[in-house]
Amino acid sequence: MRKIPLVFSILYFGLCAYHVEAQLGFCNGNSGDPIFTETFGAGVGNGPALPAGSTTYTYVNGQPFDGSYTIASSTPYFDWFNIDDHTSGDSNGKAFIVNASHTPGEFFRRTIDGLCENTSYEFSSWLMNLLPSTSGCPNGGIPINVKFQIWDDTDTNLLASGDTGNIFGSTSPTWKQYGLVFQTQPTQTSVILKMLNNGAGGCGNDLAIDDIVFKTCGDSITLTDEQDNTMIRGLCQEDGPTSIVLDANPDFSVYNTHFYQWQESTDSVAWTDIVGETNQTYTTPLIFGNTYYRVKVAEDAINVSNSKCNTVSDVFSVVVEGKPVSPISGGDVAFCEGENGIVTASVPDGITINWYDAPIGGNLLDAGTLSYQTPVSGTYYAEAVTKIAGCFSDTRTAISITYNALPVLQDEALVLCEGESLTLSADLSNMSYLWNTGETTQEISIDSPGTYTVKVTDGNSCSSTKTIEIKQIDKPVVESIVSNHRDLTIFLENSGNFEYSLNGFDYQDSPYFENLQGGIYTAYIKEKTLCGAVSHPFVHLVIPKFFTPNGDGYNDSFKPEGIEGFNDFEISIFDRTSKLIAQSTSTSYSWDGTFNNKPLPASDYWYTVKIGEYLFKGHFALKR
Repeated sequence: MRKIPLVFSILYFGLCAYHVEAQLGFCNGNSGDPIFTETFGAGVGNGPALPAGSTTYTYVNGQPFDGSYTIASSTPYFDWFNIDDHTSGDSNGKAFIVNASHTPGEFFRRTIDGLCENTSYEFSSWLMNLLPSTSGCPNGGIPINVKFQIWDDTDTNLLASGDTGNIFGSTSPTWKQYGLVFQTQPTQTSVILKMLNNGAGGCGNDLAIDDIVFKTCGDSITLTDEQDNTMIRGLCQEDGPTSIVLDANPDFSVYNTHFYQWQESTDSVAWTDIVGETNQTYTTPLIFGNTYYRVKVAEDAINVSNSKCNTVSDVFSVVVEGKPVSPISGGDVAFCEGENGIVTASVPDGITINWYDAPIGGNLLDAGTLSYQTPVSGTYYAEAVTKIAGCFSDTRTAISITYNALPVLQDEALVLCEGESLTLSADLSNMSYLWNTGETTQEISIDSPGTYTVKVTDGNSCSSTKTIEIKQIDKPVVESIVSNHRDLTIFLENSGNFEYSLNGFDYQDSPYFENLQGGIYTAYIKEKTLCGAVSHPFVHLVIPKFFTPNGDGYNDSFKPEGIEGFNDFEISIFDRTSKLIAQSTSTSYSWDGTFNNKPLPASDYWYTVKIGEYLFKGHFALKR
């Protein structure tokens, strides 16, 4: 049956020195350098197989099935994760790939020689469950579960043991580290590492193992100076060399006695013993550059120089920095008023910038930033500062920022007379323009009310926008002009701030005119201050309200006034029964109150007067 392998995530195993069974964990103190490392090699292809006696499983040069293993740099098998090994910096690095047997039991062992007696050690390894939790196996697959054991070299005395517990599949490949702490016994210099499969094979229980490491385990040892610092990261070369006094501070969690050998390094990777410095306290020579210190510690003097028996302290770092070079300017910049302008400069990694308002001294404007934002035109100065020690550059870099004024525009509110056009202007010359009508000239002509805007941009690419509100004034529309004897009133269809005239020069607020002679007139109506007048010709017909044909020389005849200048004229007079009494087309016509040369009785009579297209109707009284 096909089964899906799982990768063992590596955790640290911890074991008390005098207890056989313990929880997994790591050394709580300081460790030494690795005294044994198994990375399973590197290269393309599978293999080679583990040395004889290393495993009870069968090696295969390819896909491993239940109870077999391979050594490979990738795992393109079954439904497993296809992984890279764990070892840092490997090219085609390999890992131990295990498809667990159906029967729990030992699947790996390795003898570790050259240990020191009565010494605590830490074993660790990295594991991964190769089976994704999304596989088709029931319940996500059988989890991996590994027991780590440390035996003496006779394979009869169990020194330490711990179980990983169930490690279930995940949605992505994850390496995890496991560790176990043990102590060698008197006269014991070798141990046997065993890994046992606690779970059953089947669909799951597939793992990868990498980077098996043994280190010594000792006290937690910190190094401090006289100010109780655990590092010094603030020295500048220009301040001159310095010497410090260091103390080693073990916590006595493992060792009862302590023997020392001080070491120094310029890169914290390659270490050199400092000849003759074997005390708990060490006074350094003058320090001119970055220097790192640590101390090797063992319970016995003979073991201090044995890397398989000693541990090393924490590292005390002394970081000395030189003067940084001045920042590189990001260039002088220009912005428009109202923008948030920024000046910038660049420095190498590990260096930042402080900003000042003067090339020497001055006010600190901002610190620890590669840019400075300001709304004020001027020249600003960037000073390079190292991030760790705070060492300053000898000179500052000047960078200018200029804010250009915006075009000055004034919004307007204008009126447009109905039926006319209006010229709108952006005011400023020698600019670029963009109206909301799409036009790009300084001036545009419009004939509709509304809101008009123009964006004006100068040679510095600075822009302002002008808004012009256009309100239309409608023309007055004459509804009618009503004559009432010698008075008349002009009636309009619309309202407005209008004024009225009958000669086009003399205007009044009221549409009412009094005591006018009959005749042909023209009414002029206009908005008071802005738009031109509308003219409306009309006939003002003055009809007598009564007449008295009694021969006394006053009001002896009925004669309309104001018809004299018309060619197209007709007047008709009716009695109360609508009987036509008189009719004439003569503009000089007058009626004497008779019909067929006989006087008519006093009464009200009706008339119609047709003048061109105008028709007037009304009544008057005949009095005797």
